[in-house]
Amino acid sequence: MKEYSSFEILGPIMVGPSSSHTAGACKIAGLAAKICPADYENVEFYLHGSFAFTYKGHGTDRALLGGIMGFKTYDSSIRDAYKIADERGIKYSFIPTNLGENYHPNTVKIKFNYKDRDSEYVIGSSIGGGNMKIVDINGIEVDYDGKFPTLLFQYPEQKGVIADVSTILADESYNIESINTSKDELTNIVTLTVELDESANKSVLDKLLNNSRYITSKYVEV
Repeated sequence: MKEYSSFEILGPIMVGPSSSHTAGACKIAGLAAKICPADYENVEFYLHGSFAFTYKGHGTDRALLGGIMGFKTYDSSIRDAYKIADERGIKYSFIPTNLGENYHPNTVKIKFNYKDRDSEYVIGSSIGGGNMKIVDINGIEVDYDGKFPTLLFQYPEQKGVIADVSTILADESYNIESINTSKDELTNIVTLTVELDESANKSVLDKLLNNSRYITSKYVEV
């Protein structure tokens, strides 16, 4: 007989009504806001599947707005997310859409639009019990759940990147929790995701992130 954790039975501590439609959505938006630059002019939420049909009644809209503002799933301010976002001058829109049959029913594409550069986006799916995963960053497939401090790199396919990153982390006495790569077959752009078992300090981040070989290099704290 399978044993279940108390989290699986009770679910997350959260502002309701639904762990999938509110807690998961809030976590997706919170990570998206950490992955994409914060100086956006406006943000668009493209709601797929059941998110598209129930986002108002289940509070997905408020959870997403709260998430990009940094609210945790249990923060009662989520209930006033519209009011707070308006007070902060955040411009936003919710757009029901169909992202395609390959996506989980509880999926959202969060697109950040900037004044002087290209838009960036993150696609995430809420997979139940307040859990979620990021499945796409700017068109490149990933599988990232945001449970550990994470380094994200995007670069043209080349040799030696994983070895270099691993060596720097080993020299600084960091343990790698997991390491994954995915590649866009059309552009040969690789996304490298490295999860750490502890937060990274400024010294190691300076060594890792400031390298011209990367198109994008980010550190996401949890």
